[in-house]
Amino acid sequence: MNRKLKILVMDNIRELGEKVNNELKKINKCDQDYLLNFKTDRFSNGEGKAKILESVSGSDLYILSDIGNYGISYLLHGREHFMSPDEHFEDIKRVIAAISGHSSKINVITPLLYESRQDKRKGNESLDCAVALQELEAAGVNNVVTFDAHNPSVCNAIPRLPFENFYPTHTILENLIEQEKLKDVLVVSPDMGAMERARYYADMLSCDVGVFYKRRDLSKVINGKNPIVEHMYMGADPRNKDILVVDDMIASGSSMIEVAENLKSKGARNIYLIATFALFTEGIESFANAYKKGLFNKLYSTNLSYVPDDIKNNEWYVDVDMSKYLALIIDTLNKKKDIEPLWNGKKKIINKIRKNIGE
Repeated sequence: MNRKLKILVMDNIRELGEKVNNELKKINKCDQDYLLNFKTDRFSNGEGKAKILESVSGSDLYILSDIGNYGISYLLHGREHFMSPDEHFEDIKRVIAAISGHSSKINVITPLLYESRQDKRKGNESLDCAVALQELEAAGVNNVVTFDAHNPSVCNAIPRLPFENFYPTHTILENLIEQEKLKDVLVVSPDMGAMERARYYADMLSCDVGVFYKRRDLSKVINGKNPIVEHMYMGADPRNKDILVVDDMIASGSSMIEVAENLKSKGARNIYLIATFALFTEGIESFANAYKKGLFNKLYSTNLSYVPDDIKNNEWYVDVDMSKYLALIIDTLNKKKDIEPLWNGKKKIINKIRKNIGE
């Protein structure tokens, strides 16, 4: 048991943070509460402050925050205002400032990496993700932990700061294999950018992989993106196969649905959609309609970022609990143990598949 371990769980990820706390108790076989007592306040004009309510002297501190939580609000000039990722990120910097160098080490765990989709610069654009990482480094952060970064290469912005990018692949696959009778599996990437992720899933399952090429209309910009004109499939024949369509996040989900529809037209047997983060900033109705049409069987996503109950309660949605894996990550880093075992889970997945199909 390491008594110096402390977890500062922001309100935007309270439910997952409490589960992680309980898992750490199981790992260390103790009743010690690892949660740090603190509070954040908002003034009516939107400004905020943070206060640490107990000593953090010499502690190994882990700040856990979900910058994607759009379900937290406060009164701004007397009107209800829902917090944006910008405000959540500012609160992270506030609690770091409140710690004022008292802890021996500060680790920031932001499962959904702030501004992760703004990871490269074109022309006179801002490079927000890189700037944010540099701000954390300047504030005294010693380690950044995230999940399934949209582009892991953004860590080059902080070459002297540890950047741990974990994947929920093993946990998601374990849940999927336990609940579904998979046979003749094919992993499909919805675009070229997600190909590395798809290959990782395919490697875990020892199966083939396919990919869609998104042809976009570069003359238009809608909701910050060039609209997709056509999805072109390249890869193994999906006919009579169980398809896993994998991506890092779902915003509107329109691409996922178009990919599922295309695969169904090519004779796919079952289609399971997998996303680390189900943001659902829009498009929930189209997902429900696509399920009714039989375009996909289930959507598997994690509790690493906020998903409203009215979405999680749908029969087509499977919420994958990441609390045990996150607790193992924290415990491993805190005890300075080798993190390699947290990555290597292929043998376990293969054994689960063989047991599932009766081999």
